[in-house]
Amino acid sequence: IDVLAAVKTVVFDKTGTLTRGVFKVKEVVNLNGFSKSRLLEFAAAAELQSNHPIAVSIMAAFNEAGRELDPALISDHADIAGQGVKARYGEHSVMVGNDSLLHLKSIDHPQCEFDGTVSHIVVDGSYAGYITIDDEIKPDAESALKSLRQQGVEQVVMLTGDNACAAGAVANRLGIDSFYADLLPEDKVNIFEKLTRQKSGDGKIAFVGDGINDAPVLARADVGVAMGALGSDAAVETADVGLMNDSPLKM
Repeated sequence: IDVLAAVKTVVFDKTGTLTRGVFKVKEVVNLNGFSKSRLLEFAAAAELQSNHPIAVSIMAAFNEAGRELDPALISDHADIAGQGVKARYGEHSVMVGNDSLLHLKSIDHPQCEFDGTVSHIVVDGSYAGYITIDDEIKPDAESALKSLRQQGVEQVVMLTGDNACAAGAVANRLGIDSFYADLLPEDKVNIFEKLTRQKSGDGKIAFVGDGINDAPVLARADVGVAMGALGSDAAVETADVGLMNDSPLKM
């Protein structure tokens, strides 16, 4: 409680913390010969074994179309930390992930910046299209940040693995002082260490997050706050404080 009272900087994760983290597929855009239906099938096959919220939204869209996958056709599934997933689906190799994955694998693609969250799809080494996915800002997030400032917090920062355009839209809406986007899990720790070194005087720094990738930063913060209801077990166990209804207003 004493440390919380001295917090001058609060660093937030974005997805599931300031936003609902409940994604919904908005549009499937096919660019390289496959139909939209087939493209969604490839994405669902690659994401079948993932429990990431974006993967769940892709599977939900596929299932809502009344379709089913044959698990026997899916093999060699692997997570690519902070960037996406890959798998074999029948005779095809499939990757689904963010823009940094495309650059890592040297995949030619026509567009890097989008207004929202995007999952890019690569089939047999060629860019096949993308899926746009919606996430909503939590209704009490703006009030929570205003309340923190009224209580003496001087700086609010956001860290996210999402693209800069999507992150910027959330930051502008909520009046966040600065944000860092396109981050891998280890990048979050490095940025947080930098912010810790920059803090002034005796002011403390808090981190608020919900994911398994947030656990190292939660452990490093003067005060780690986890979203207890929807947060990962690792985040909740590492944090000093758990918000049981996942509302940032309860900080």
